[in-house]
Amino acid sequence: MAGYANSSEYIKHHLTNLVYGQKADGGWGIAHSAEEIKEMGFWSIHVDSMAFSIGLGILFLWIFRKAAKVAAAGGTIGVAPTGMQNFIEMIVEFVDGSVRGSFTGKNPLIAPLALTIFVWIFLLNLMDLIPVDWIPWLASLLGVSYLKIVPSTDPNVTFGLSISVLILIIYYSIKMKGPGGFFAELAFHPFPKILMPINLVLEGVTLIAKPVSLALRLFGNMYAGEVVFILIAIMYGGSWSLGLFGGFLQIGWALFHILIITLQAFIFMTLTIVYLDMASQTEEH
Repeated sequence: MAGYANSSEYIKHHLTNLVYGQKADGGWGIAHSAEEIKEMGFWSIHVDSMAFSIGLGILFLWIFRKAAKVAAAGGTIGVAPTGMQNFIEMIVEFVDGSVRGSFTGKNPLIAPLALTIFVWIFLLNLMDLIPVDWIPWLASLLGVSYLKIVPSTDPNVTFGLSISVLILIIYYSIKMKGPGGFFAELAFHPFPKILMPINLVLEGVTLIAKPVSLALRLFGNMYAGEVVFILIAIMYGGSWSLGLFGGFLQIGWALFHILIITLQAFIFMTLTIVYLDMASQTEEH
């Protein structure tokens, strides 16, 4: 906690994003204080969330592309897969089983989409296990004032993911049922046609609630976990006994948090599959 006036300042600093936007003087640049971030308003970019999200996405593509090339070569020459190859194949089989169990139709996009969602969100969440001070301290040596390394603790990221799912839901609903069928699903269900305004409100709220619940569930769980890690880090600034207790507490919370980050990725993936399955069904209401 060296360099901070109190615990409150320490917590606020670690929960503040690196923001790029238009400053009060009309110029564009990186915010170096909470006041500058507030002045930038809505039309600003969380640079750290964008950078880590894109970077981890590229890492996911590189690892799985490399594994796919090794699998193809191994299948040709009869070499049994080992190590990372086995781990990746286990993930692929797990996701494939989840898709087969939750998606009743046939769509070649669903399995790759589910795999991407699960692994990408898992990697985003996995950043939470890195000690909260390490990377921000290294960044401060380069003059970076703020840095959050866990993208899924940023609601902009989680809502971006969930809105993408909403777009897919609407797209497949219209593709499979037609514009008229999609409108009928919203307007003529669950009550008779005479109550169409009520139906539109109810089904509209239900449709919007899907991405909102996806985003807030992921954000809330990961944000709470990050706050716990920050509170544990504060303990290191106390006595040696408090710091020692904090060390044991951090190890225990990290082990428990592995379950949380995996579960949140799985829930987001599973609900996405279920929502797309519902959108692809063509039964008449």
